[in-house]
Amino acid sequence: MKLVKKPLLFFFGLAVVLVVISLFLPSSVHVERMLAIPAPPEKVFDQINTLKNWEKWSPWHQLDPNMKLQYDGAPSGIGTKYSWQSKQRNVGNGTLTITKSVPHSTIETAMHFDDGDGIGRFKLEKIRDTTQVTWSMDSDMGKNPIAKYVGLFMDKMVGPDFEKGLNNLKMVCDGK
Repeated sequence: MKLVKKPLLFFFGLAVVLVVISLFLPSSVHVERMLAIPAPPEKVFDQINTLKNWEKWSPWHQLDPNMKLQYDGAPSGIGTKYSWQSKQRNVGNGTLTITKSVPHSTIETAMHFDDGDGIGRFKLEKIRDTTQVTWSMDSDMGKNPIAKYVGLFMDKMVGPDFEKGLNNLKMVCDGK
């Protein structure tokens, strides 16, 4: 009985400590990447503002070329929405809706995933003969202790996808 009791007490104590620590962890997550694209803001904006174009450059479309997509609303701009279903764990299921579209400068999206929500943003800034694109995401991990721990690693998990997506977007806008 002692052999079972000590490990159980240890794991219970560890769980309590981890939950208490999670109370002090941030619940908000911010991921951001930037890239200068040698194309005018109009061209870059059109690639992002038209959700069907995402199939050409989104890193998640490349991870699962067999994912099921459904588009709703106008071809581009505010209210345009797409849903996806994927059997790939790192792609999952969800919806993305354009909630703000300021020509050639800003696009914001509301994202709903199986395990949470987020706000995506694309900021475009003309700098000489390039367009500086900043892609960011903000998400609230809530009060769930496990989600808060996952939030600590979100930049390392999603950041490389943003980098790949921006590089793909650069190739599409460059015509290469």
